[in-house]
Amino acid sequence: MAILASINFQWVLLSATFLGIAAGMFGTLAYWKRQSLMSDALSHAALPGVVIAFMIINEKNFFILIVGAALSALLGAWFIHIIRSSSRIKEDTAMGIILSVFFGAGIVLLTLVNRSGGGNQSGLDTFIFGQAASMVRMDVYTMVILAIVVIFLITLAYKEWKLFLFDPEFARGIGLSSRGMDIVYMIGLVTTIVIGIQAVGVILMAALLIIPAVSARYWTQSFKVMLLLSGIFGGLSGAIGTFLSAQGPSWPTGPFIVLSASIFFVFSLFFGKEKGLIAERIEFKAQQKQAFGNNEAPGVLKEGGNE
Repeated sequence: MAILASINFQWVLLSATFLGIAAGMFGTLAYWKRQSLMSDALSHAALPGVVIAFMIINEKNFFILIVGAALSALLGAWFIHIIRSSSRIKEDTAMGIILSVFFGAGIVLLTLVNRSGGGNQSGLDTFIFGQAASMVRMDVYTMVILAIVVIFLITLAYKEWKLFLFDPEFARGIGLSSRGMDIVYMIGLVTTIVIGIQAVGVILMAALLIIPAVSARYWTQSFKVMLLLSGIFGGLSGAIGTFLSAQGPSWPTGPFIVLSASIFFVFSLFFGKEKGLIAERIEFKAQQKQAFGNNEAPGVLKEGGNE
């Protein structure tokens, strides 16, 4: 196919694949930290930063835009912390508030920029649902480098992440700062989100963090294997979704990537060997058969003796 021979498509495909791997792996950390909603809140909170950065520099420089997105997302995370620590509002409620307020502000700012006459030409609308085709070579370089940094961060500090997530008391006992790990975790989460908002969009970026990790959970109880599988599912979702979105004119990339990830989820939901529906059904039948056999065996002997 002609599109496969396109150098631009190949670069975009590469960046989406690396993004999916990074998102899948970091999504595993978010899954075990029970902060899946945080990724959703921060991805929506990144939108105002994108628009404000564009209003300042008046051009679509991807690196500057993701810096703006990162600052906005970190501000949202700080507000969530302030609301949770200084009021009686629970964390999930605080996340919902920040998600709505920041995303609403981003839409208002985006509307103002569009009415100024330069918004549509800037391509800022693609940050809502994602449009990988609008990326240029420098955007791809930025995405790939930052995605590799995230993957390296998870791989290099694997033991620390495992202690931080599963045994924080022991981690503190050996001198591992939980506050420091929280800061690194938040920076990594924001980085993963902001590098994907152009390809996947602020609305659906959280799905690329959550779905691969949940899918991987159906196949294993090992944290290491779950990281690996989640990265594979995320990478394949990014690649397949990008390929499908390239088949039509101006098709948004984000929905196709999320739909691709959903296919892996549905397959895992039914066929996963750890709590998959079919696996659980087979296990239930086996246990039922075993229990039935154990209950019936003495009765059979008794009847035989009476005869």
